[in-house]
Order: sequence, then structure tokens, then C-alpha cells
Amino acid sequence: MSGGPGLESLVDQQISVITNDGRNIVGVLKGFDQATNIILDESHERVYSTKEGVQQLVLGLYIIRGDNISIVGEVDEDLDSNLDLSELRAHPLKPIIH
Repeated sequence: MSGGPGLESLVDQQISVITNDGRNIVGVLKGFDQATNIILDESHERVYSTKEGVQQLVLGLYIIRGDNISIVGEVDEDLDSNLDLSELRAHPLKPIIH
């Protein structure tokens, strides 16, 4: 596989992807291509709100087009598992403008 810089080291690890439309999708990176299209397994979208805790919408196996990706980051699974998402409040992200 060839593609975005550094993605090779993240295969089979949990990552967080922020899309251009402000969505936060978390899942296990299974693959990618030269256009940085990403395949995630066991994925879910985290929906943030200022009024209630974070909702997690199950997506399962999910493909994200490379031209819709703003940020890819590695998830610290120990730290992430200790977060109480039901108590976390945040403004939803606004769409990214390039």
C-alpha cells in the first residue's frame, strides 16, 4: 500500500478521522490507497453536543474518500477507554473550508 505519509504505521490500529464536513469517525484502519481513501473496521461516529453527552453511531466497515479527509490521528486506546463520553460536552465541529 502506498498513500498518505505515515499511514503505513497505523494499519490495524485505532485512528480518529475528522472529515471536511466536521464529522469525527473512529475505527481500526484496515487499508488505504494512493488517493488516501481509507477503510475503517469496527468504526463509529462520535456526535458532539453542548446539551448531552457524546453519541456514538455504529458504522461498522466504513470507507472514507481521501478528498473528504481533513485530519487523521492515532487514538491512545488506554486514554480513550477511560473517557466518560456520556459526560463530555462540546460544540460540534464546523465544516472545514480549504
